[in-house]
Amino acid sequence: MIEESRKHMSTTEPGDPVTVIGLGPMGQAISRILHDAGHPVTVWNRTAARADALVEAGATRAPDPASALAAAELVLLSLTEYQAMYDILGDATSALAGRTLVNISSDTPDRTAEAAEWATRHGARFVAGGIMVPPPMLGTGAAYAYYSGDRTAFTRWEHVLRLIGAPRYLGEDPRLAQLLYLANLDVFLATTASLLHAAALARAFGVPAEAVVPDLVEHIGTIPAILGSATDFAAQLDNGTFGDPRSVIMMGATADHVAIATAAAGVHPGLPAAVKELYDAAIAGGHGSVFEVMKAD
Repeated sequence: MIEESRKHMSTTEPGDPVTVIGLGPMGQAISRILHDAGHPVTVWNRTAARADALVEAGATRAPDPASALAAAELVLLSLTEYQAMYDILGDATSALAGRTLVNISSDTPDRTAEAAEWATRHGARFVAGGIMVPPPMLGTGAAYAYYSGDRTAFTRWEHVLRLIGAPRYLGEDPRLAQLLYLANLDVFLATTASLLHAAALARAFGVPAEAVVPDLVEHIGTIPAILGSATDFAAQLDNGTFGDPRSVIMMGATADHVAIATAAAGVHPGLPAAVKELYDAAIAGGHGSVFEVMKAD
């Protein structure tokens, strides 16, 4: 059951040392925010030059991963995927004991669970994180992040994590933060792809993006009102009452028209073809929505 992090609020306590491993845009932004808040920050990155600006601003550059781990109890990992954690820390596992690893890298829920077991075997506490805003928005009122895993570790370090963005703790299962992160990105990626596809389709007919994108974005904004209350919508999905077979048939015809127009215009057919396939399956099964086709059970 999702547990709101507000139940675990604590007062910000500047001064706790923090190590940040991985200095892409996210890791750099986090390092600056924590340093500016008064936390001594130690950084390490495989491409050492990425730490130069942070070091000039007052951060400490660790010479190797083991030294980076030794510098702080709290270690934030901002990497491309979880395999990078093993690649970087695999030869420094003796330095993991007593550390809290907060891994905000993207990967799958199952790989996240495996990482939690690996960290625990080496004497570390593990918290998975999923930051839901891009680096420029970190530290603002719009920033938030999902966390799951070791409750004691999360509670101990919430005052630091809160500086990055509002933390939403989901529970002890380390997979949950990754799951919610991916679920959000699932919506973002599909929505963005559909917006770009629609603009490409319009352009194929000589309509520039500037003439159609404002209407498309406005339409995206109407979707919540069409679906109704998020709570009611979720309940309908859970109890199997969402949708209407007649609506599926109508939307399926539209999906077919989009796919045909796309092919005729020479626009990449992958996205509308996938949507049409879902509606074809839902119609064939007499379902009230494509959700019945998508779900695993």
